[in-house]
Amino acid sequence: MKRTLSLILLITMLVAAATGCKKNKGPIDNDDKNHEVTKIPSPTRSITPEPTKAPEPKDIEKMHEGEMRSTLTGLWVSEEIGKKRPYAVQFNNFKTVRNQWGIGQADIVYEALVEGGITRFLAIGENFTADRIGSIRSSRHYYASFADEYDAIYIHYGKTKYAVSKLKQLKLDNLDGETGIGHTVFYRDNTMKAPHNAFTSPDRIREGIKIKGYKTEHGEDFEPHYSFYEEDTDLPDGIVCNKISIKYPDNKPYFIYDPEDKQYLRFQFGEAHKDANTGEQLAFKNIIVQFVKEWNIDKNGYQTMDIEDAEGKGYYITNGKKVDITWKRNEKKKWMRYYDSTGVELTINPGKTYIAIFPDNKTKDVVIE
Repeated sequence: MKRTLSLILLITMLVAAATGCKKNKGPIDNDDKNHEVTKIPSPTRSITPEPTKAPEPKDIEKMHEGEMRSTLTGLWVSEEIGKKRPYAVQFNNFKTVRNQWGIGQADIVYEALVEGGITRFLAIGENFTADRIGSIRSSRHYYASFADEYDAIYIHYGKTKYAVSKLKQLKLDNLDGETGIGHTVFYRDNTMKAPHNAFTSPDRIREGIKIKGYKTEHGEDFEPHYSFYEEDTDLPDGIVCNKISIKYPDNKPYFIYDPEDKQYLRFQFGEAHKDANTGEQLAFKNIIVQFVKEWNIDKNGYQTMDIEDAEGKGYYITNGKKVDITWKRNEKKKWMRYYDSTGVELTINPGKTYIAIFPDNKTKDVVIE
């Protein structure tokens, strides 16, 4: 009996030992079955997206089919507009009409002294559409010269005897309010005091051009006035220019840089300079200060300047910076160019441009801040 019990006990121990060996392979339970094993990732290098390739020139042309870059702004415009001869409008800048009607549609605005310390504007544009443009005043001979640089049709109401000679010399196409087409092209606003009340409109201008038989498109030999960057470009050198004051005696204009829009907002007579049609303040991408030799031509205080076959210095300002430039002009060839400090032709940013023609003996009256 004892032997039998001992045998049973031995068998039981052997079974228990065998079961224990199986358990050493590792327990498995329901929690383990449902457990997701987290894999430790192997080190990987950071992947930087490749930069988007700039469109090829042929692709850009496809994007702007039927368009061309404006010779005045460097911006894309329809070919119909880009091939047109621009209008050069002689705007008044008397204090009572200091916010001109339609000037905001100009692509390039010249400002220079006339007699008595006041200034006038020559506003050059290829797409004036405002129904009311003015007030318009009489020509000065140097403004006729500037208009000729752009193959523009010059629009003015009257002229000095010096302008009479210059218009004849240049054979410049012009619409003058004191000639036979005056009533066709211009009208007087009788609610305003003469001579500050002469106005025109695009329809009236087109009618005057038709009567005079002027061509309306540039010839094939036309050379654009400026070289433009294809895209907005900051100046690599130069000094900071957040404000520029150009101290003409009467209106004392200045410009303040808006870094958000990257344009210069214009002020004069102590307030924002606006287009009276829209109420919008004048703003420019580019500012050029062109220093010229200037003097009184007679006892009436009429001005003249050395620009026919001449050269000089100046400033170019864009995107919050100013650099020094030079300029050369040959009137007989209808040729005018600006150059950077290395003597290379200046390239400017696409957009509107303001040009101050300022006496070279008063450079201290142009203040950069």
